[in-house]
Amino acid sequence: QVQLVESGGGLVQAGGSLRLSCAASGRTFSSYAMGWFRQAPGKEREFVGAVSGGGSRTYYADSVKGRFTISRDNAKNTAYLQVNNLKPEDTAVYYCAAGQLSVWLPFLTVKSTSYVYWGQGTQVTVST
Repeated sequence: QVQLVESGGGLVQAGGSLRLSCAASGRTFSSYAMGWFRQAPGKEREFVGAVSGGGSRTYYADSVKGRFTISRDNAKNTAYLQVNNLKPEDTAVYYCAAGQLSVWLPFLTVKSTSYVYWGQGTQVTVST
């Protein structure tokens, strides 16, 4: 069982930055790939990016590539999502998720069904 708690969201002006954190419980954090998803009002949840269990591999949605960076610190059982150059369309609730992917392939990392454990979400609001 893994419990995930996100933090770091808030209200920021367009062009600003935030660092979202996802703290995990349990002793097997490094065996889980970590994904970040977001859901804007009235829209479906969408994939943002993911990082492999060891942290050496990442994959991003095209909409955030070059602006968002995912990392993790397995010693602290924490994953991070650094979001830079924020745009109003980035406004959403951001969720972290943990899954034990059988193999690291993009088509698996982007699927919400690849992840078993989910956090409660943290709100990011970008103003113009």
